[in-house]
Amino acid sequence: MLAVLALLSACSGKKENPLPQEMEMHKQLGVEVYIDTMVLHQTAFNKQIVCNGKLVAKAKSDLNFTQQGLVEDVKVREGQRVQKGSLIATLDKKDRQRELEKAEHELERAKVELTDKLIGLGYNDWQNVPEDVMKRAEVMSGYYSAKYQLQSVKIALKECELYAPFSGRIANLTARKYQRNEKVCTLVDDSSFEVEFKILEAELSHVSIGQKVMVSPFVQDSISCEGTVTEINPLVDDKGLVKIKAQLKGAGNTLIDGMNVRVIVEQQVNNMFVVPKDAVVERDGYHVIFLLQEGRAAWTYVDVTWRNTKPISSRIISMSMAPTMSPQTLECSKRMDGWTICSCSANLLPTTTFASPCISPPR
Repeated sequence: MLAVLALLSACSGKKENPLPQEMEMHKQLGVEVYIDTMVLHQTAFNKQIVCNGKLVAKAKSDLNFTQQGLVEDVKVREGQRVQKGSLIATLDKKDRQRELEKAEHELERAKVELTDKLIGLGYNDWQNVPEDVMKRAEVMSGYYSAKYQLQSVKIALKECELYAPFSGRIANLTARKYQRNEKVCTLVDDSSFEVEFKILEAELSHVSIGQKVMVSPFVQDSISCEGTVTEINPLVDDKGLVKIKAQLKGAGNTLIDGMNVRVIVEQQVNNMFVVPKDAVVERDGYHVIFLLQEGRAAWTYVDVTWRNTKPISSRIISMSMAPTMSPQTLECSKRMDGWTICSCSANLLPTTTFASPCISPPR
């Protein structure tokens, strides 16, 4: 294992014209590339599990009337944000109001009948009637059923008004005036979200409760939200996948329920050599980086252990020279302005190789 390496990354921007002697070298060798240098140390690497997920709002409920009737009025519009207790819609109350008047008259008639029953039993004052005698008289006079009917009508009249059970946004609004609707709308509490995603059972050992995840919508990957793993399903499905849930923090107004997102679960691995993606190139099916040794850049075969989505510090490598392959070299020199120039003849290496970074031992 190499203790310290120096990393050289290609520069895509134009610099000042090369010095005269470097121009002469360019004419002789054919190609030159400007590269920058930095020292590579063993460091921590964020190993990533990348998978697809779906957002689930904090609460979601389909709202509908429990009573049958025509919709009298709709108080909300699609996408509107409402507070808990806000009036959503109302039904036509005319039939319920007639039933209420009828129930009130029936209760008055039953009350008179109850009074006659009690007088017949020798009780002129309701307060002095024993409890068991009063219950029996209420049932026999019809007072009990009339009182129950009045309560039922009052509840039905109240249920002609539909209120929001919690704060949220109106979605899937289908209710229209003067129509019969079983479903009025869906209420979504988007104040917070959790994300549901699945990982392979082989990856289960790399995920734990409380672990950090990063979530980005596919439609707008510049937005990123942090979350924490809250649930791990103890069952593996028929496809060898395990369902995970994570609670998001600070979702803002950009996320919506059901949105498809990319989920990245990170696990830190210590004491690894980490290089940018552009530092590793592929030649004949092998991964290659460049070592700058004594003014010459030599390609070196490496094994890529892991990679992640970050453009910098994106690969973990283990250094291993292939015993049957000799490293090719580039002639390198350093300019007075600090830029290192690597040149070679065109038939030695393709020019695409020169756009790749090099690695050199520290001084």
